[in-house]
Amino acid sequence: MTAKKCITCKTSLMNNIGSTTFLCPGCSKVEITRCAKCRETVAKYKCPECGFEGPN
Repeated sequence: MTAKKCITCKTSLMNNIGSTTFLCPGCSKVEITRCAKCRETVAKYKCPECGFEGPN
């Protein structure tokens, strides 16, 4: 099993309080993982499958 990492900053999500995991809103094929810091700073991410960019 591989440790999950933030899609934006690549930090480990193990014991990262406030992190989240969800399916891409664009294609629902890729699991998007976000650390608490990137969520708080509203850092951009891009789905490697469909190119969806978030947040916003």
